[in-house]
Amino acid sequence: MVAVGQVKSGLRARTRFSRVTIYRIVALVVIIALWEGAGASGLFFRGVIPSSVFVTAALLRLLGDPVFWGHFGVTLFEIVTGFAIGSALGMLGGLGIGMNRYAGQVFEPVAEYLASTPKVVFLPILLILFGIGVGSKISLGAISCFFPLALSIAAAVRNINPMYLRVGQSLNLTLTQRVKMIYLPALTPAIATGLRLGFGIATVGCLMSEIKLSNKGLGHAAMQAYGRFDIPTMLALLIVIFATAALGNSLIGRLIRLPGPTNRRVTHVPR
Repeated sequence: MVAVGQVKSGLRARTRFSRVTIYRIVALVVIIALWEGAGASGLFFRGVIPSSVFVTAALLRLLGDPVFWGHFGVTLFEIVTGFAIGSALGMLGGLGIGMNRYAGQVFEPVAEYLASTPKVVFLPILLILFGIGVGSKISLGAISCFFPLALSIAAAVRNINPMYLRVGQSLNLTLTQRVKMIYLPALTPAIATGLRLGFGIATVGCLMSEIKLSNKGLGHAAMQAYGRFDIPTMLALLIVIFATAALGNSLIGRLIRLPGPTNRRVTHVPR
């Protein structure tokens, strides 16, 4: 009976997957058709909405261009480095704000105000500190990633079952042991959500800084294409940026498996 149930469950999962795939293909076809119709309608200036054939040709041309791969490598390095720095600091900051009541009362309101502030306002300061090179882009990406992750973890820390914390206190667990055995297992969903959100915002921060002032990167290349009114190349670069962000988000989801809605039990606690 168990085997039959597993087979039926697998069949249902494959059916749902097939339906979702079909819906996605249909949605993509509809979007392309609407795009082609808008471009051929004459309602827009000529070349503003180029045919998807021209965009695809521009994308293939980019993939064979060494200059494009140089820009891509710079942007990828900025995003990954900024995301790594911002997520590490965000986890530490979120744990500190969530675990210490006084730290939460002092710093959390400030973090909330700064989180809602457009991060581009920090760019002039970062340009003064780090110049127009990769340093200012990495810094803006790290700042952009820090706040959503820190606030997400701080809120999740306060929602941990107090019983687990009392058990840790009764067993005289050290801070490191409490973080490893109680906090991190219970915070996995919040960490995964914060990392996904932080990666997207870090990507936006790096590209925004490249667009504003830079001499390298995909944002800089997109602005150069815009300056030449080479719309197919600009759109091809935007497709690459979108695909990079989507791939990064998918990898984060695969690396961090979300558990169930309840907190995991604390096991193997040292006496």
